[in-house]
Amino acid sequence: MSDGKAMLVVSAHAADFVWRAGGTIAMHAAAGCKVRILCLSFGERGESQGAWAEPGMTTERVKEIRRAESTRAAEILGAEIRFFDSGDYPLRPSEETINEMVAELKALQPACILTHSRLDPYNFDHPVAHEVTLQARVYAQALGHPVTGKALGAPPVYLFEPHQPEQCEFKPQILLDVTSAWDRKQEAMASMKAQGHLLEYYSDLGKRRGSQAVRNGGKKGIKFAEAFERVYPQVIEGLL
Repeated sequence: MSDGKAMLVVSAHAADFVWRAGGTIAMHAAAGCKVRILCLSFGERGESQGAWAEPGMTTERVKEIRRAESTRAAEILGAEIRFFDSGDYPLRPSEETINEMVAELKALQPACILTHSRLDPYNFDHPVAHEVTLQARVYAQALGHPVTGKALGAPPVYLFEPHQPEQCEFKPQILLDVTSAWDRKQEAMASMKAQGHLLEYYSDLGKRRGSQAVRNGGKKGIKFAEAFERVYPQVIEGLL
């Protein structure tokens, strides 16, 4: 199903891709899909509570910890990862960073893109990641854009579930069965020790979405699922 194709994941912080799309990443990687993660920030200020609880902690040390945790998580999931140091609380990607994202898109030619929802009143870095991802996608499609490389087609953009979906106006349009990859997601989540308090929450969420997937799709074997929204319409040849 995924053999020979590629997926690009844009994560605002070091662990976002793990909690929100770890099962999806692992499942597609196992099926032969090349998955590349662009991590815009280490989450060194607002998303590293466990690290800051240690005596004598510094910002640079937190970045090192988060880089190591995320690198390990990506390895477990079967993905490549690249880090940008674009700040945290606030996240402020530069024009150079956006151009680098365009270059990544042109080089990878992904069949789909995953990133954050457009709203999040609890974490303003997430909508920033959403916006720059869509910008980079549009720029990569433009033949006249100065970043060299083959122009991008029109890969769909899927938005992964935010931590507080109701407050972010997130409505699941896709429930993806990730049961086959759940053990790898659990292992990857466990490696994110600076945010270990989230492990139980996202484990429970996977079960709830799995139950909803059974209810909506009828496939009784689904135990765990991840939810997504689409940005652009899906083009199909028929409804059956």
